[in-house]
Amino acid sequence: MKHPAVRYHVLHETRYSYESPVSLSRQLLHLTPRECLWQHCLEHAISVSPEPSVVRERTDCFGNAVRELALEFPHDDLQVHAESTIDVFSRSTEGASPDSGTGTHRCAADEPDTCLPVSPAWEAVRDALAYGARPVLLEASRFQFESPHVRVKREFARYARESFDAGRPLFEAVHSLMSRIHEEFSFDPEATTVATPVLEVLAERRGVCQDFAHLMLSCLRSLGLAARYVSGYLLTHPPPGQPRMVGADASHAWVSVYSPSDGEGNWVDFDPTNCLLPDVQHITLAWGRDFADVSPLRGVILGGDTHELEVAVTVTPLADAS
Repeated sequence: MKHPAVRYHVLHETRYSYESPVSLSRQLLHLTPRECLWQHCLEHAISVSPEPSVVRERTDCFGNAVRELALEFPHDDLQVHAESTIDVFSRSTEGASPDSGTGTHRCAADEPDTCLPVSPAWEAVRDALAYGARPVLLEASRFQFESPHVRVKREFARYARESFDAGRPLFEAVHSLMSRIHEEFSFDPEATTVATPVLEVLAERRGVCQDFAHLMLSCLRSLGLAARYVSGYLLTHPPPGQPRMVGADASHAWVSVYSPSDGEGNWVDFDPTNCLLPDVQHITLAWGRDFADVSPLRGVILGGDTHELEVAVTVTPLADAS
């Protein structure tokens, strides 16, 4: 039996203001929410000003909806507004498929109130993903290796090992790793940029959600496991008695970890920034190897000199949907 969905309205606004005119711009947008077993997009629209010369829609290699823009004329700024209405269902809904990250659960030994999907020992999952193992788990294997923002190195394996005792169930070990990152690293928006190496994040113990996701991915992949980067939105709550502020929310990032299950992929999400398993408060936008695969908006321009970037995200819960 499915529980009622939580319905959200999401407005994601991006504006680039250029010091001098840009003569040519090509942009790649990951701003369309994914269709998932736990999520359904009811309405979605993207508006661009000035109007692009060329617009093309496609699906990338990870199954994300992508919109490509070309502006082949001089312009002083670029504004992109993405607006969506989305129903999000609880991932613990009875009868959901294994890919939803639900199913038989057990409580984590270190946090008895946290119930996790049952999983094999982490070494068994690592061995199932190893080179030469059969069957070949292609969907998972592409999320095992280094990518632009994720490193596979001994330093990350060493940090992760404290959580990965011999024979420990995979998801229980991952939950422990997530908890340690949450406890030992400080959220600091001034500490890093998108270009900060993940080894520096490990050393300085500071960063933002993208950094913590890349750190956790580096730890898991350095142990031979498969994990992907998930981008999306998180509902935040204003102080008691205060109205929700327009633009007060932001893009968010977390990780999804793979375990074989009855011949299919079982992906379970973990949010190290908030130390929880994403549920109805998380809205999934896209997933890939790391931030570079699913950046909400990125591209190249000719001209422009310096520029200013403004991003505002507003996530508004609507009346519960049936």
